[in-house]
Amino acid sequence: MPTYRGSIKIFRLAGISVFVHWSWFLVAIYSIQFRTHEYSSIIWKVLEFLSLFLIVLTHEFGHQLACRQVGGQTLDIVLWPLGGVAYVNPPQRAGAQLWSIAAGPLVNVILIPILSLLAIASSHMGWNDTHPDANDFINNIWVINLILLIFNMMPVYPLDGGQILRSLLWFPFGRANSLLVASIIGIVGVVSLIGLAVFVHSLWMGIMAAFILMNCWQGLKQAQALSRVAKIPRRAGFTCPSCKMSPPTGTYWRCGQCSQPFDIFATVGTCPHCAARYDKVQCLDCGTTSTMQDWMSPPAVSVDAEVTRL
Repeated sequence: MPTYRGSIKIFRLAGISVFVHWSWFLVAIYSIQFRTHEYSSIIWKVLEFLSLFLIVLTHEFGHQLACRQVGGQTLDIVLWPLGGVAYVNPPQRAGAQLWSIAAGPLVNVILIPILSLLAIASSHMGWNDTHPDANDFINNIWVINLILLIFNMMPVYPLDGGQILRSLLWFPFGRANSLLVASIIGIVGVVSLIGLAVFVHSLWMGIMAAFILMNCWQGLKQAQALSRVAKIPRRAGFTCPSCKMSPPTGTYWRCGQCSQPFDIFATVGTCPHCAARYDKVQCLDCGTTSTMQDWMSPPAVSVDAEVTRL
């Protein structure tokens, strides 16, 4: 995954910072020079690449705003040659995960009728003869948006399609098993993609396949770790306010002062080795950090449960 190292912050919108990796500019220059023959002026190619930038950026903002809508944490967006990455942390619930992921491709779906109307209008006005560059530009943007949608919806983890599949499997199979199945399907799919890259002699497709394969492998390892965590006995009386899971019983937290492992819930936030006090605890299931008081807070009681019969 791209990181902030080597990335340039270009603007901030709705509390979300947008970064562009330096390699993106190299690809932009190469792409503009390589395909200038499709238009009579290089300006159109620049506009086409900027349109691609806006489509990808809008797609990532779809992820961000949907995650925020379900109560998740939204961080930044990083654009790089292989696409864009929205750093989001939705609540560890199947529905919240599904909406946060599906909102990105939904942006591309919404763009299809809009771009189609523009293409139809261009054809009816005879732009193919009078303004061929503008006509080709509209048609190319339509094709680019459709290709991005189809590619992203491939059921290969961690593409959007693979993550949507994982979220759907989450409902019947649970968090760990859904990730395990999605990762295995992703590995099978990426092997086919590597074969296609070799067949068509596409270096770019091979690079993309290698990137996806690495993330599938990481997903597989994460699923195995989640399965191990799921089998650990749980401590009653505490509940993560984010994912609603009780913490595992055992010395799975390490003191930042003496570096000794300890069970932070057994001592209610105090290290038994050096007496260091911790008011915030990280959930081992969803990774969010909450105060000890929030962990101890009982779940909210519905209004109906408080109504007594007269």
